[in-house]
Amino acid sequence: MTDAKDILLHICCAPDASVPVPDLMAEGWRVRGYFYGSNIHPLDEYARRLDALNTLVGHAGIECEVAEYDPGEWLERVAGLEDEPEGGRRCERCFALQLEAGARLAKMLGIENFCTTLTISPHKNVKLINELGEKFSRSSGIVWQNRIWRKNNGFLRSVRASRELGLYRQNYCGCVYSIRNEE
Repeated sequence: MTDAKDILLHICCAPDASVPVPDLMAEGWRVRGYFYGSNIHPLDEYARRLDALNTLVGHAGIECEVAEYDPGEWLERVAGLEDEPEGGRRCERCFALQLEAGARLAKMLGIENFCTTLTISPHKNVKLINELGEKFSRSSGIVWQNRIWRKNNGFLRSVRASRELGLYRQNYCGCVYSIRNEE
């Protein structure tokens, strides 16, 4: 890529962004982050993750938009799916909420390209994530950059990068229901 293009990168957490941010920059992209954290529970966990994100963003030298923390909206969107297993319909709805908001923000900011860090996790359905990203990007008139960040040892690289940067690395996805599954 000879001329840098702007890309909005949906960031689920700092550790998961620790590989996509520098990799995109190395490809010549001007990266702008977008953090949606209304799915994260409790509030002190959200604060820890936001602090880690600020560390990463400062280290990388990128701008990052942070969505308003509104767990009530998230709970409304996943209502009725409380008993779903991890990776089930509740997660699909959560991904959709985050990616739809990110695509709208990219359009509003005039950024023509969009992707997510969600595909670095070995526990998430990358096919579903990329389908949702494509759907919401298309409906917003922007281009979805289909990436699977866990390829080429992406997850392992993120663990190392998190350690090097001193990033808080959580042990659950973030929602109140995933806490229940970790106990």
